Order: sequence, then structure tokens, then C-alpha cells
Amino acid sequence: MNDNLKLSIFEIVGSPLCVASSDGQKVYDRLAPILKEGRKVELSFHNITVLTSAFLNAAVGQLYGEFSEEYIRSLLTVQDMQPDDLSLLKRVVDTAKQYFKDPRKFDQAVREILGGNSAEFISMF
Repeated sequence: MNDNLKLSIFEIVGSPLCVASSDGQKVYDRLAPILKEGRKVELSFHNITVLTSAFLNAAVGQLYGEFSEEYIRSLLTVQDMQPDDLSLLKRVVDTAKQYFKDPRKFDQAVREILGGNSAEFISMF
């Protein structure tokens, strides 16, 4: 039995525009249970023309709150991404890893920077 699975972002979202966190949540909702089963997953970004950090935070970033970096790296691969989008994904992943390492410390730093109102920023995770 082949445990590898390919998920098409375009098919899940139904559009080449991946901008809303709610669309990213759809991807996460499909992806997380597969990873919990220990299955390898390839995320295909074929036909995606616009990608935002809000989408990627919801789709991929929040995985780091549930799984270790090593676990994610061993099971998840990304295909068909433009170089600029790969850079954006790297920034999202780096931020997520920092956040989930110590959410309270991250919250406090954001509160200090934003003057006490970090709820909107933190809701991205």
C-alpha cells in the first residue's frame, strides 16, 4: 500500500488565489489528520497564482503547534511553488516555530511592540 498522498491546494481552495486564512484552514483541516496517521503528504501549489502569509499561517504554520519540526519535515513536502512563495513559506515556518516554542513570551513581545493589543496578530496562529 502506498502511504504517500498528494493534496492539490488549487482543488482544496477552488481558486488560484490563496489569500484568506479561512482557505488556509481548509488545507490544514485536510492535512493535519493525514499527518496524525503518519502518512507522507505532498502539497502541490500547481496553478496557484497569489499566496499570502495569512493563508500559509493557517495552512502550514499552525502545524508547528501540533507536531515537531522533525516530524513535519519527515512527512510533508511542498511542490510547484514559485521561488518568492518558497521564501514566504520559509518566513511563515520560522515565525511559527518561534511562536510555538514559547507562545507566552512571543505574546508578551508582540504586546510590547503593539502597545497591548496583540489579539489580532496572535489570531494568525
